[in-house]
Amino acid sequence: MPAESLFDNAACALAVTREDGTIVHANQRLSDWLGLSAVELHGQRFQDLLTMGGRIFYQTHLAPMLRMHGSVTEVKLDIRHRDGHKVTVLFNASQRQQTDGVVYDLALFGTTDRDKYERELLNARKLAEALLQEKTATEVALHQAQAELSQAYAIAQQRALFAEQMVAIVSHDLKNPLTAIRMASDFLRRGEHSPKEHQLLGHIGQSSERAHRMIADLLDFTQARVGQGITIRAQPLDLHSVIDRAVDELRVTFPKATLVHQAHGHGDACLDADRVQQIIGNLVANSVAYGDLQQPITIASRLSADGSEVSVHNYGAAIPKALLAGLFEPMTRGPHQGSDVRSVGLGLYIVRELARVHGGDVAVSSCATQGTTFSVKFQAGTPRPA
Repeated sequence: MPAESLFDNAACALAVTREDGTIVHANQRLSDWLGLSAVELHGQRFQDLLTMGGRIFYQTHLAPMLRMHGSVTEVKLDIRHRDGHKVTVLFNASQRQQTDGVVYDLALFGTTDRDKYERELLNARKLAEALLQEKTATEVALHQAQAELSQAYAIAQQRALFAEQMVAIVSHDLKNPLTAIRMASDFLRRGEHSPKEHQLLGHIGQSSERAHRMIADLLDFTQARVGQGITIRAQPLDLHSVIDRAVDELRVTFPKATLVHQAHGHGDACLDADRVQQIIGNLVANSVAYGDLQQPITIASRLSADGSEVSVHNYGAAIPKALLAGLFEPMTRGPHQGSDVRSVGLGLYIVRELARVHGGDVAVSSCATQGTTFSVKFQAGTPRPA
């Protein structure tokens, strides 16, 4: 293909100008971009085809650079179409020496697609910067929220510790006057009294016994939470006899309930007798609170080569499944508790802790037809240290 044909059909706009910018040759692409024929372009100065700003820039920068360096590459300019609209191009030029003087070879590239790409790139960059700023602000807010949450948690822990310590102090201080009340009521019951007086003394004894259990649970709770843990003194014992004595005492405490003790098996057990009685007392109190007192509450003690076990069974409404998972957590109480049996919701928690400190654990099963059974199993051997 002849060079002239390549020049005229090039994919970019081409022109040759004299040193003063006069166009001596232009291809069809430049004619199309400007709306001017090759004849109309011939003889015009290239800089006169630019916008006013482009003309000034050409005179002050491009022309001197071409004279000094001999070339210019990728300078963005706006040329004017004959109907007045602007066409943005990338201006490239190089100096060429001919026999009759210096000429400049110009190559102009359209920037429509490039401008679109650059705008999209700029928009994407702005969006990325906005997202980064939003992410940074979110992280700052998150760190601040975490710091505030940690501070609030530390304050809550301090308050909880203080409250538990206060409970321990108050519970301990209540033991002495309560013991005096119990001793006084026991002493008064020895004399002769009217039926009404006997009834009142019975109420005093039952109320003081209930208060004694509540204070004991509170002391054990605070010992387990803020102290060194619940302590025991395990030694060999006759488990059946210990449970039998505990049941006899509970019959006095809960006169409306029918308590039945069942003993199974033979063998030795190494346990803390007082703590085992406390376990039975808490489980029986729970059965009295939630069970059907028209039917007996059965307390069973079992001995075998694998260890020992005590259980308390009562009839009545089944424990809802939603409550079973957290039943042994502190401050947990079931619905419809009788108004005559007060509780702070620590009984089953204390049972679990006492079982664990003995090296055992507690379990519960409950259904509407078979009733509810709490079982505490102790492993054979010496309990783990408290």
